[in-house]
Amino acid sequence: MIPVRTFSGKEVAVFGLARTGLACARALKAGGAEVYAWDDKEISRESAAAAGAIVRPWQQWPWEKLAALVLSPGVPFTHPRPHDTVIKAKEMSVEIVGDIELFAREIRPDPAAPGRAPVIAVTGTNGKSTTTALIGHILGACGFDAQVGGNIGKAVLELSPPGPKTIYVLEISSYQIDLSPGLEPDVAILSNITPDHIDRHGTMENYVAVKAKLLKQTAKSGLNVVGVDDSQGASIFTGLASNGGPPCAPVSVGKVLGRGVFVLDGVLYDAHSERAAKIMDLNAAEHLPGAHNWQNAALAYAATRPYVKDARAIAEAIVDFPGLAHRIEDVGRIGKVRFVNDSKATNADAAERALVCFSDIFWVAGGKPKEGGIAPLAPHFSRVCKAYLIGDAAKDFAATLEGKVEYEISGTLENAVASAATDAAASQAPSPVVLLSPACASFDQFRDFEQRGDVFRSLVAKLASMPVREAS
Repeated sequence: MIPVRTFSGKEVAVFGLARTGLACARALKAGGAEVYAWDDKEISRESAAAAGAIVRPWQQWPWEKLAALVLSPGVPFTHPRPHDTVIKAKEMSVEIVGDIELFAREIRPDPAAPGRAPVIAVTGTNGKSTTTALIGHILGACGFDAQVGGNIGKAVLELSPPGPKTIYVLEISSYQIDLSPGLEPDVAILSNITPDHIDRHGTMENYVAVKAKLLKQTAKSGLNVVGVDDSQGASIFTGLASNGGPPCAPVSVGKVLGRGVFVLDGVLYDAHSERAAKIMDLNAAEHLPGAHNWQNAALAYAATRPYVKDARAIAEAIVDFPGLAHRIEDVGRIGKVRFVNDSKATNADAAERALVCFSDIFWVAGGKPKEGGIAPLAPHFSRVCKAYLIGDAAKDFAATLEGKVEYEISGTLENAVASAATDAAASQAPSPVVLLSPACASFDQFRDFEQRGDVFRSLVAKLASMPVREAS
């Protein structure tokens, strides 16, 4: 844990007691603050009370004494309307911050101080989790104490305090950026931008502006790394490269860059010097399949070069990367049928990255729908043998698939996996794939995408443990 001492002796409130909120309550308490806390869930309130927080409804907090309101990233800050706690805090002139801001103030009260632990911050619509984990893996393999967390894995304040070889590698969501004005990364990475979370940001323009904001906060002596294959990323790169700020390295898959890092036909090149140098063949990294993972690898390479001078060491670490749970993750085989967990695919663009990796797909999709649905995936429907639709999006997805892809409305993940496994095993396809790639958020039926993926994995394990029936 990183105790938050910057609010020592002060009264601070925490609203929202999920993973990050509880970490904030514990860290603030450990740092000497008086902590008030509230969440609608009783189990979360009990955990906060056990950590020493004063648990009472937010309306009963001593607002006139509060030094800050720490808002969970899941609580609306601006759209579709600010939460009532946000409105109250602004009325009372109480500062509103998030967990990343607490981390930034504690770990780096003076960004110019010598010997401070570097911070690598990763954002983007898709690929940020794999990129974050891969950066941590590379740094760990090269002798650093890579502390990986934020919007992935451990909450940032649950990470270890800095040591001589510590580098913090943080995945940061758009919600967290909104609440972290004091974060100054040494390296900031933008993977890509496609429409997502519009309900929480109001417009695509607002969403793009929030993502760009993180890179504008990068330390002057630092580095920005930007995926330039989408129009939004390219525009952000152009703006950053001409604003007199820190150096900005472009990354592309499929385009030769005169300067930056690029991938052609799976081969990674570094064009930071006068000539582009071939670094490695990414096809050797078996847990990073597909062009989207080539982008992740290129971003991770560019981000770690300031710390690892031997490009060969980075290449070796990329090859050894074990992959990430819930991202095109093999979770088992039953006979000829392969089962792949891509629960992290919470929008169509992310699901596309899995669909292009396979043929003969028995596709489990659905959940809480995102804007645009699955219509953009139509060019890949020919890869799908049958779809199994779950959750709130099932009927809308069925309408999109009508006349193009055979489907059934399974309702639940359990029904979908059972039907897909049976149909895949009975099919004529030599190597069918049951793919969970929902193109939806999980919140209609699950706590988060991790729980959805874990349930999928357990359902596959249960099927695998069942006795095989002999043909009569």
